[in-house]
Amino acid sequence: MDEREPVVLTRPEDLDEATVVARAQDGNLEAFEYLVEAYQGRLFRLAFRMLHDRGDAEDVVQDTLVACWRKLPLLKNVQAFSGWLYQMAINRCLDSLRRRSSQAEVVQESATLQATAGSSTGPGAGGDPAREAEISCEMDGLATALLSLPPEQRACWLLREIHERSYAEIAATLKVSEQTVRGRLARARAQLAEKMSQWQ
Repeated sequence: MDEREPVVLTRPEDLDEATVVARAQDGNLEAFEYLVEAYQGRLFRLAFRMLHDRGDAEDVVQDTLVACWRKLPLLKNVQAFSGWLYQMAINRCLDSLRRRSSQAEVVQESATLQATAGSSTGPGAGGDPAREAEISCEMDGLATALLSLPPEQRACWLLREIHERSYAEIAATLKVSEQTVRGRLARARAQLAEKMSQWQ
């Protein structure tokens, strides 16, 4: 008679991310689905703000997650998973922007940006129609100002200000030095501050 204790598998949500990534590397589909659920929203917000096109952003996220599954066994440092995933997404965003470089970009409605990109500019209007209109105009202005930035500056700003990545993480994601990241951020902030000055 087998008296061994039954094997109890720990759920991904009870593990640290590195352990979940390691399990996913071993082909554990539940672990990978947990990572997808944890990151797909963040990746979409990043891609949408980079591309300002819902369809293109969805394509970037899907392509990134498919590539993640295929290449995950090659990731040597599981602690670096987050930066590695952001790097794949940013590279795909930049590739998409290069492909459309000859086409005029269209700014989507500010309401769409606010609804899909999440709140980042302050509290809501609280049902005040005048304040709602003001926020809508601010979001429209921010979307336009972001579009005016070069893609590399836009990526730095989004990764730092929206996704709260460190300078070192951004540098690793974009494969540039931290000094370059700081320079791009400074120029991006200056341009955005100038363009958004009417809202201050």
